[in-house]
Amino acid sequence: MALRVLHIGKFYPPYRGGMEVFLCDLVTAQRAQGIDAHALVHGKPLPDDPPWLERVPVQFHLVYAPFALGFRKALARTIRRIRPDVLHLHMPNNSALWALTVPGARGIPWVVHWHSDVVVSEIKLSVALAYALYRPFEHALLDGAERILATSPPYLEASRPLQYWHSKCVTVPLGIDMEHLPSAEPCDAWSPGTALRLLSIGRLTYYKGFETLIEAVCALPDVELLIVGEGELRDDLDARIHAAQSRGAVGKVRLLGNLDDAPKHALLASCDVFCLASRERTEAFGVVLLEAMYHAKPCIVTDLPGSGMPWLVAHARAGLRVPIEDVDGWRNAITRLRHDPLLRQRLGASGRQALLRSFNIQSSARAIEQEYRRITAKRAAPAPQGALVVIPARNDAQSIGTLVRAVRSAGLGAPLVVDDRSTDGTCRFAEEAGALVLRPLVSMGPWEAIQTGMRYALEKGHSGVIPIAGDQLPDRETLDRLLAQASQADVVLMSEAPQTTWLGRVLGRSLPQLPQPGHYGRAAMEALSSRDAALLDDADLALLWLARQPGMRIVRVAPGERTPAASHSADAPRASYRERIRRCAVLALFRFALARPGRLRTPPRA
Repeated sequence: MALRVLHIGKFYPPYRGGMEVFLCDLVTAQRAQGIDAHALVHGKPLPDDPPWLERVPVQFHLVYAPFALGFRKALARTIRRIRPDVLHLHMPNNSALWALTVPGARGIPWVVHWHSDVVVSEIKLSVALAYALYRPFEHALLDGAERILATSPPYLEASRPLQYWHSKCVTVPLGIDMEHLPSAEPCDAWSPGTALRLLSIGRLTYYKGFETLIEAVCALPDVELLIVGEGELRDDLDARIHAAQSRGAVGKVRLLGNLDDAPKHALLASCDVFCLASRERTEAFGVVLLEAMYHAKPCIVTDLPGSGMPWLVAHARAGLRVPIEDVDGWRNAITRLRHDPLLRQRLGASGRQALLRSFNIQSSARAIEQEYRRITAKRAAPAPQGALVVIPARNDAQSIGTLVRAVRSAGLGAPLVVDDRSTDGTCRFAEEAGALVLRPLVSMGPWEAIQTGMRYALEKGHSGVIPIAGDQLPDRETLDRLLAQASQADVVLMSEAPQTTWLGRVLGRSLPQLPQPGHYGRAAMEALSSRDAALLDDADLALLWLARQPGMRIVRVAPGERTPAASHSADAPRASYRERIRRCAVLALFRFALARPGRLRTPPRA
């Protein structure tokens, strides 16, 4: 059957930008390959939009990011309608973060296409401040992704956000659709008698470095630079050009604004050299360089460390590289190409050959389809496994190894240790003892760690989880009774008779303390991993909420003797009186809203 893929993009043509051009070309190529590709993007719907493209109107922009208030609803509706096999999230894109909150999205494997870091800019303080709020959600999205696609090897190596996720990153260079580019037309935009015609294309924004390029060209006689694009720096750049002309500049510079594809490619076909002077890694690749290479034009780019832009030019042997914001370096590179037409011809021809060989959209689409197939095959049939033991841990280096070995000796397999940011080597000792280890990026309490273990167990196909948050392991007889009841109930609790807890006193009823360990089957894990249970950071409250779920079967097993495993003392103090008062106050608000849960059934003792 054909794969169904939903792309979550930022914009889509006729909006102009490298991400948008690539998304359009990729969807076209994928549909030609037989993939049922759809796209959800920002923008005003257009009359000629195809049925597989949905645009969500934008209400406002904040720090260069579009905000569409209806995006989450549109995402949930589109997922229900097309039932995609893969969500392909193009980042950076603030609306892609809604995938974290849509229940239908969490059961679908995600591919994150990493077009660019959100660079914490020294030039734009607003970007740095906004990223402080954006970053935790970005990390959560990367954590949930099955595969991350980087656009070049140097960008992957230099990317700070991706440094924790290299194990699921692959490099897939961008490509363009050469079959549908407009044919070259005559162009009369250039001034007559110009010795060297330079072209640059991009949004007139802070990181593009047009100031450096303008300053370099204004001092070069018989050289003309045309800049295509619009942006917030239009007035500032125009003022710079007029100021240079009033000082007697010998080079010519003109701003042409936005152009349609046909006149843009006419300029690319008629220029002598293409220039890209970007000064921040926000310029991650430069799709416009591929368009210049299609027309066999030599390129001059900034030698920007960690960016794919100089890598592309060097890999294709398509041009020259200049240090960041080096006006003299730009003048020297331009002058060199002006006086060496054979070098221009050789660089242009090399770039076109590299484009045909390695940077066409069909090559990118095939590589991406392979990743789709790998992750859907992996998701489709997880090998059925038994119960997974989950151990929350924090600074338990002295005891964790003994506890892990005790679990393995009891025949329960390799446990999962969820390490809450330990600083004493807990995870190393756990791994040496044979445990699987997760280290979440944010701090979490024992119950949140157990919920994390449940999500992991669901993904890996386990039949249930047995949380062990104390310092001892149940004896063999108790474990056998626990597992025997697991086939008959969704939750098996190991506890004595119900006791009145602080939660019970608040709610006015007798509740059993949430025991550790117990057994939670797949239905209970799915319920406790849902959005509705995400804020249940208290074990007693989680049990109360779970008991109220329709059809949830909960039984209780009285424990026998416990087998000491180790002094497993989590480095987490008891809740303070202030914290207890806060919990009581919050939970009291729910007293009259909660229905009385069903009583827990106690099976007969063996």
